[in-house]
Amino acid sequence: MTSGGDSPGMNAAIRSVVRACAYYRVSCVGIYRGYEGLIEGDFIELTARSVNNIINKGGTILKSARSTEFRTKEGRAKAFEKLKEEEIEALVVIGGDGSFTGAVVFNQEYNFPVIGIPGTIDNDIFGTSHTLGYDTALNTAVEAIDKIRDTASSHNRLFFVEVMGRDAGFIALNAGVGAGAEEILIPEEDLGLDRMLESLKKSRRTGKSSSIVVVAEGDKSGRNVYELAQYVEENLPEYDVRVSVLGHMQRGGAPSCFDRVLASRLGVKSVELLLDGKTNLMVGLKDNEVISTSIADAIKGGHVIDQELLRVSDIMTT
Repeated sequence: MTSGGDSPGMNAAIRSVVRACAYYRVSCVGIYRGYEGLIEGDFIELTARSVNNIINKGGTILKSARSTEFRTKEGRAKAFEKLKEEEIEALVVIGGDGSFTGAVVFNQEYNFPVIGIPGTIDNDIFGTSHTLGYDTALNTAVEAIDKIRDTASSHNRLFFVEVMGRDAGFIALNAGVGAGAEEILIPEEDLGLDRMLESLKKSRRTGKSSSIVVVAEGDKSGRNVYELAQYVEENLPEYDVRVSVLGHMQRGGAPSCFDRVLASRLGVKSVELLLDGKTNLMVGLKDNEVISTSIADAIKGGHVIDQELLRVSDIMTT
């Protein structure tokens, strides 16, 4: 099942789980619409041929939804009954921390085997260097910022570009460095409005006639991206300021080769862990090796922004 926000690579992970099951002669069932479909028994049998030609597609063929009912004991009881009726013996949950939280509670209540595959563009899950969709979202953001820069340069404008990242600045930081942004604002580092103004003034003094500021949607400056733009206009009237919000386009599109390969590796590992009698684990990537981490640790562990990349970004804005 896929749950929570969709991310590029989810279909590739579905394909991997299904084909690993076929390889090991295990029956595989797809659950539509995440936990909501689990409660309603919205199941479909999946075979190796069911997942032809989906590795390159964004989104998820199993759909995704958020389930208020699954947060209740009554809802989880219904889900367990549906699994028993279908003689399903284990779950592979592809999603983020909210999806994993539901999986942990379900395992605790019913001792039902679960394995998690991290699928979120935010890359904010402990226990893996990359989550499914993060690399694709980065490439999408960089490509969009490159195009915005063409317009910024042509009209001598300052663009604020908002990227996804309510609680994590991975996309903003990496896309900002990759696209050569003049300033990057992320939730983990409250750099302050004065620093931003000083940076823009410095850029102006050194001859830059246009600039790009990449802003994570969860930036802790205390202002949304439109208020930031207004603040700069009021304090630096020489700038012609524009705002571009990339929004959900970052979630869509064909997954990158990296995400397709990662999904294939994690899917196989998840099936093999279940066959080995393991449960309550999330599969992930560390130093290019597929590893497993307790789902509880993955949820609680938090994420750490790359301080070295922050330092590099400071140097690059010189």
